[in-house]
Amino acid sequence: MSSIRVLVTGANGRMGREVVHAVNVADDMEVVATVNREDNLQSVITDSHPDVLVEFTTPESVMANVRTALQNRVIPLVGTTGIGPAEVETLRQLCTETQTACLIAPNFALGAILLMRFSAEAARYFPDVEIIELHHEQKKDAPSGTAAKTAEMIASVRTGTPRPAPSDAFEAFVGARGGRAAGEIPVHSVRLPGFVASQEVIFGGPGQRLTLRHDSIDRASFMPGVVLAIQKAATLSGLVYGLEHLL
Repeated sequence: MSSIRVLVTGANGRMGREVVHAVNVADDMEVVATVNREDNLQSVITDSHPDVLVEFTTPESVMANVRTALQNRVIPLVGTTGIGPAEVETLRQLCTETQTACLIAPNFALGAILLMRFSAEAARYFPDVEIIELHHEQKKDAPSGTAAKTAEMIASVRTGTPRPAPSDAFEAFVGARGGRAAGEIPVHSVRLPGFVASQEVIFGGPGQRLTLRHDSIDRASFMPGVVLAIQKAATLSGLVYGLEHLL
């Protein structure tokens, strides 16, 4: 079988370097080109003929890169966060128009995918929940895509009603109780040196609490998911949101 031809955007970044290494040591794929800020993506695609594009750049450039990939019938596998619901629908329509698949994965770490699954299961029994996500200080967007996706999954299955705040509740500092994600679930974002990516989902109930947590302590934690996505890219159809659909 021929190797899967992979183009990596943001190849000089921390995630990009990990992707290049992971693909290079895999048996069934090869890096045929890399793209950085100074490069022209269209020209690189024309010259290298990739099958898939692995996208780890910035929220400012991700949409343009994914559009270019789809218009060239190259399957984008997107790890860059900051893509909002309206942009997801735009890409969904473009996938249909170009008859090319696209994967948007808020998190490629398999442990994080399991955390989201376990959170959705717990939400059936614990309606009161808050999310804390912790990332390195250079992450631009907040909350993380993983936290937003987790809140969506919880809200979609939660059957009970969260307990309302006291009528006289207030915040001494704006945002002290976090932002509100899907289902009005509070999300708290921490940005500090020393973190790669962590998330806690805390459920509370009468006389008990349940805490689920996942920590990526090295960017290598995302690579098994990236390799899996590359291997399964040719089987995808339309826009797929979330790596859990590939497991």
